[in-house]
Amino acid sequence: MREANHASGIQIALAWGVHAFTASGAIFGVFSLLAILNRDYEFSLLLMLAALFIDAVDGMLARAVGVSKVLPSFDGRRLDDMVDYFNFVLVPAVFMVAAGVLAHAAFAVLPVMASAYGFSRVDAKTEDDFFLGFPSYWNIVAIYAWLFDVGPLFGTVVVTLFSALVFVPFKYVYPSRLKVLWKTNAVFSFMSFVLVAYALFDPEVARDFHLAAISISYPIFYLALSARLGGLHRRAT
Repeated sequence: MREANHASGIQIALAWGVHAFTASGAIFGVFSLLAILNRDYEFSLLLMLAALFIDAVDGMLARAVGVSKVLPSFDGRRLDDMVDYFNFVLVPAVFMVAAGVLAHAAFAVLPVMASAYGFSRVDAKTEDDFFLGFPSYWNIVAIYAWLFDVGPLFGTVVVTLFSALVFVPFKYVYPSRLKVLWKTNAVFSFMSFVLVAYALFDPEVARDFHLAAISISYPIFYLALSARLGGLHRRAT
């Protein structure tokens, strides 16, 4: 039986292809965990970047194909949330414990539990297309903690701070839903992505040319843009 009478076979195939593409992010997450077990931390982080790239583009593909209309019985957003929680929370939490970013493994509970709350909120994404509360970019936290070789005390402070920010009703930019400066954001984020990938691929060159320090300008820009366009969320009374 066809999922939607108005959809052609090609449309249905494309829609399932987009869902498969989204689900493939979890495969990268599994291999990232295996790399952590083998103490191949740079490769693990490269796999996290690959999963991040999939998450960055699958939404655009889903909207282009119209997956919700072509396959109305399949919840792509639920699939995306499951993959994101695995890749953006659980995998980097394990990484930070294994790589010595945290003072004790017990501190990994903070991002895991805070993000479980964040992902479960009905209003996790606001009506005007912002993330409400820190959007659980723990993979980014893990990547920069490794690139800057932060000590366990500083790493624990950062993780504790961002875990608390999950509960603060601050609106963060939803990159793929930006209505202004979206081209600037896209170019800036892509450049940062390339620099981080190269820094992980060739750490010696990265240190010589300060690639990590240059690339972190995008997360700073992202936070500044969120403060400018989003800020504290005030619910209507």
